[in-house]
Amino acid sequence: MLKKVLVVLLILIVGLTMLVPTMMSFGEEKEEVKSNPDEISFVFNHDMHSHLERFARLGTIIDEQKKSDPDTYVVDAGDFAMGTPFQTIYKTEAAELRMLGYLGFDVTTLGNHEFDFRSAGLSAMLNRAVDAKKASDEADAKLPEKKKANMKLPQLVISNIDWDKTLKEKKLKTDGEALQAALANYGAQSYTVIEKNGKRVAFFGIFGKESADYAPESGTYFLDPVETARKVVAKIKKEAAPDLIVCLSHSGTNPKDKAKSEDEILAKNVDGIDMIVSGHSHTMYTKPLIVNNTLIASTGEYAQHTGIVRFTRQDGKFKLTNYEIKAVEAAEEKKEVAKEVEKFKKLVDENFFGVEGWKWDQVIARSSTDFTPTANFAMEQGDDALGNMLADSFVYGTKVAEGDKYVPVDVTVLPAGIVRGTFNAGDVTVADAYNSLSLGTGKDGEPGYPLVSIYLTGGELRYLAEVDASVSEMMQPARLFTSGLMYTVNPNRMFLNRVEEIYKVNGDPTVEHAPIPYQAGDIGSDKVDAAIEKAENEKTVEKLDSDKLYRVVGDLYSCQMIGSVGAQSKGLLSITPKDKDGKEIKNFEDHIIYRENGKELKEWYAVTSYVDSFPDDTFPLRYQAPEYRKVVNDSKSIVSFFRNPNKLFLMAIGVIVLVLAILILIIVLIVKLIRRIFLRRRTRNGTDIFGPGGGGIYRGYVKKKGSIFRGSKSKYTSKW
Repeated sequence: MLKKVLVVLLILIVGLTMLVPTMMSFGEEKEEVKSNPDEISFVFNHDMHSHLERFARLGTIIDEQKKSDPDTYVVDAGDFAMGTPFQTIYKTEAAELRMLGYLGFDVTTLGNHEFDFRSAGLSAMLNRAVDAKKASDEADAKLPEKKKANMKLPQLVISNIDWDKTLKEKKLKTDGEALQAALANYGAQSYTVIEKNGKRVAFFGIFGKESADYAPESGTYFLDPVETARKVVAKIKKEAAPDLIVCLSHSGTNPKDKAKSEDEILAKNVDGIDMIVSGHSHTMYTKPLIVNNTLIASTGEYAQHTGIVRFTRQDGKFKLTNYEIKAVEAAEEKKEVAKEVEKFKKLVDENFFGVEGWKWDQVIARSSTDFTPTANFAMEQGDDALGNMLADSFVYGTKVAEGDKYVPVDVTVLPAGIVRGTFNAGDVTVADAYNSLSLGTGKDGEPGYPLVSIYLTGGELRYLAEVDASVSEMMQPARLFTSGLMYTVNPNRMFLNRVEEIYKVNGDPTVEHAPIPYQAGDIGSDKVDAAIEKAENEKTVEKLDSDKLYRVVGDLYSCQMIGSVGAQSKGLLSITPKDKDGKEIKNFEDHIIYRENGKELKEWYAVTSYVDSFPDDTFPLRYQAPEYRKVVNDSKSIVSFFRNPNKLFLMAIGVIVLVLAILILIIVLIVKLIRRIFLRRRTRNGTDIFGPGGGGIYRGYVKKKGSIFRGSKSKYTSKW
């Protein structure tokens, strides 16, 4: 019996011995990818503008990259906020910054749109992010390891805030000190060094000159980017000795004008930067841009794409060996990220849209056509249905807000730079309408730029059209769309004199089809003059009165920019926003339009309510194609060149005539001076200009009279 038991036990032991390796093999995970000490990889983004709805797919790409290189650095170059309804909880929930941390971003910097709620709003957001992490950490302390959230926030680097100048200015001091404290509370640094498995990468943040210009309400001054970068790079090399130095720059590039391509200028003038992640200009470089041995990397906008870069150690130095751009939409959604985003989405419905009686996904209209995609919007001069519809919404919003006290709006102004979303064929939701004009804040500190009422003369309106016709070719965000104006642009005319014709369009564009006196195909023919004459007789259009005041409505930011046109153009384009009595406006916030409930009329509210008002919940036919409110006439004829010149052209012609007159006068004086010199010589020597005797070159060959050949000593004399 004992033997049988021992035999059974032996069989069981042998069986288990054979089974255990099999069981272990089934339970084994794939071998973990080890860190490569000779490779440093990055996933980079910028200008994501609150598009958290794409973060679930972006998270998948980040995870896939970390499977191949677990030490991958994930970085962002600013403007992570402002552009979708998620921004409405920017101050109270810090949704964007917290989601960057959730996805595993290591470091980020500030862009101009982080200041859209002014420095006080940025301070509130940073403090809220810190408070959320503290609360999460306290909750984790009471939970087992597997259930802990382990909340993370990205490090923040910003190197060129001019604290001395900011805090010295009395009106900026309070908010400036609050921002300084909030950044310190968050742990922001001028630069940081992040080490992963022995590989050390230094990051610093630069806020560009144009970014500062684009943040007029930031209440913050900034130091020169190039000078600051030189100092920071030198300090990093001295103190940290990293393998790579990366600049997270919110300055941007400009392929059309290298003199304004800030990050190219930065790379050219500062040695020692290995990579610049270039935000602000929303540029995408599908191939690496190398300037002064510095990689400039850009991946577009709105988290539609992400970039992956790899440096490999060669001959003791890390060199660029891979650069690629990936489409985020192609990736699968990471479910846990989608759930986290959904939590913030519900907060937006509860605290923002719900207050107005709307919901994020509520369908308010249908479009039968696709409007211009945001990536292509206003890239070329001309009319655009999206721009027309948005400009018309300002008329509708003002009319409803003012009710019985409505003063007819003559013109509305919409710069391309504030348009952040478009409409696709099919259902259009509240969120879609919000996204189209989602930027900024007002005097009330609430999301969205408010609409402002100003007055401009007819002459100033023509100058404003010139900003569109001339300046926007160099600065695309300045391209304008209007309601109430119709003008022709000729790109072949003199700079700042490219508006050939301009008219005031009468009527309400929100209730009737705007007049189309002529079609684009008529340009260059007699049909144009005939069509305009007919429209003038019918009083659907009229010529602008140069001295008359016209009511103009635009958002707060745009009107502030209109007020700066004179200074920006060195006084060439004189545009002074006025009140209804013709007095210069000093504070645009005093001219905000308010709704009947006392709230500011936000531009996002104007367009959302306008779309919500469309009969049969359908976009009107007039918005299915351009209305030719703005037409490009590419004629090179003399007639077009001199037709309806403005004052600047006449001044230029006057200067040219004056210069020519001076040149002619100088030439005449020189000729007279030469004659006088020779006359004096003739009087003194008894000669004329040909020498003594009136023929110095033939002297000795001519007798007193007769042919110059008479008396010649030539051997051919007898043959003549």
